[in-house]
Amino acid sequence: MTSLEFDPAATVGMSAPAEPVATENGRAGLATWRVFRKEPLGIISLVILALLIVVALAAPLLAPYPASYGTDVLKPPSLQYVFGTDSLGRDVLGEVIWGTQQSLLVAIAASVIAIAFGTLVAVLGAYFKKLDGFISVIVDLTLSLPVLPLMILIAALVGPSTGTIIAVVAAFSWPEVTRLVRSQALTIVNLPYVDAARLMTTSPLWIISRHIVPAVTPVIVVSVVVTASRAVLSAAGLAFLGLGDPTTWSWGRILYEAQQSGAMSSAWWLTLFPSIAILLLVLSATLLSIAYNDARNPRNRAR
Repeated sequence: MTSLEFDPAATVGMSAPAEPVATENGRAGLATWRVFRKEPLGIISLVILALLIVVALAAPLLAPYPASYGTDVLKPPSLQYVFGTDSLGRDVLGEVIWGTQQSLLVAIAASVIAIAFGTLVAVLGAYFKKLDGFISVIVDLTLSLPVLPLMILIAALVGPSTGTIIAVVAAFSWPEVTRLVRSQALTIVNLPYVDAARLMTTSPLWIISRHIVPAVTPVIVVSVVVTASRAVLSAAGLAFLGLGDPTTWSWGRILYEAQQSGAMSSAWWLTLFPSIAILLLVLSATLLSIAYNDARNPRNRAR
């Protein structure tokens, strides 16, 4: 090989230095945080989500696991029973606390699966143009399907369990992630520094992992929060229909058992407190994603 010939393998280590890129990302992160901490709704939402996570992790310390039955049936909220009791005399506060653990588990697990698969499909479609058309058709077709009936059908056929709920929610959540990440990735792959990376290496995996994925990370962060909130709603809906895991407590199961016992209309506390928990999680996640998206806007950071 003469000195004028170009060897891609020899230039892999000569790519754009990682330190300036990392420094630039760090500066952008600090600028985003400076704007974000000035948003009251964003900070409040972050605190609420952090408290819910603490409640889920500390559930064994906060309340005993709800027993099979109790003697005080359908007691309204009081000093003894802060959230009241259900039709079998179980403490609703304990059910909500332990339901937080299960609901967050489903939300986080389903979101991780949906985000990982959806991001992979999005960046592959954006980088390999031949795959983009096929992926777009699959995403549009999946998004056009009636999600709730199909989720009910699959959960009913497979059988109610935590794993089933996570798989079903993730299976119908990834197309939205793919559409969101793909729109950003299509812009990134046409930037000059990605073209320069193609001259330095022939490895698509290296380009995707070092350049494209870091560039779409802010979009992925927003997708995580939004997908988690939707996963909570989907899991609660399936549990309310009797398709949740019958061996663990969740917010949807509390509503389901209140409906099955016929006490939903008479014992208002059975529906109020789990509904408030669902509302807090979904609303705080949505507001957090909006605040973060606004904070990473360069126009807002420049103010």
